[in-house]
Amino acid sequence: MPDFEELRERMVERQIAARGIRDPRLLDALRQVPREVFVASDYGIQAYGDHPLPIAAGQTISQPYIVALMIEAAGIGPSDRVLEVGAGSGYAAAVMGLVAAQVIAIECQPELVAAARERMERIDYGNVAIVEGDGTRGWPEGAPYDAILVAAAGGQIPQSLIDQLAPGGRLVMPVGGRAWVQQLVKLTKLADGRTNRENLGEVRFVPLIGEEGWSDNR
Repeated sequence: MPDFEELRERMVERQIAARGIRDPRLLDALRQVPREVFVASDYGIQAYGDHPLPIAAGQTISQPYIVALMIEAAGIGPSDRVLEVGAGSGYAAAVMGLVAAQVIAIECQPELVAAARERMERIDYGNVAIVEGDGTRGWPEGAPYDAILVAAAGGQIPQSLIDQLAPGGRLVMPVGGRAWVQQLVKLTKLADGRTNRENLGEVRFVPLIGEEGWSDNR
């Protein structure tokens, strides 16, 4: 039986802290969340590898470093309300649940929604809600959000998500074509409604499907 606690510690030190992630609350959260719970049992031994892994419905769980990079870039604080678009297996939402006040994670695949909800109940993360819907439209019922993280790539940032950011809110999302490398973008909403945008580097994500994203038809 693998020593998952040791694997988590090694992941944090070698893959994440060594690459410049410094937020101590985030590093502690990554040490606590059992990533092996969020992958299929066949992939449990690979859960802490430096790479993405397949999950159900043709989706993936992101590389641990990318999860950490996006969360740190969003500057999530202990009183923040967070929206995650593309809950997937629920791993990133669980990590954010340990650094934020409340997390709403929206997912369009019913199979993934059911599995992520079951995992949250099993590990008792009561401040994380998994909801089903079109993530490109956000989740207006919980807005405004201090941070929004989008775990899929769109050709542009959906206006609905920008509208649901609180003043001073941060949005982190991969932007670019669906068939090649994208840019990870951080957008900050100013008090007057204008936005600042910065590029954080190249990434590769699955396409963001929805009314304000890509069509599911290839």
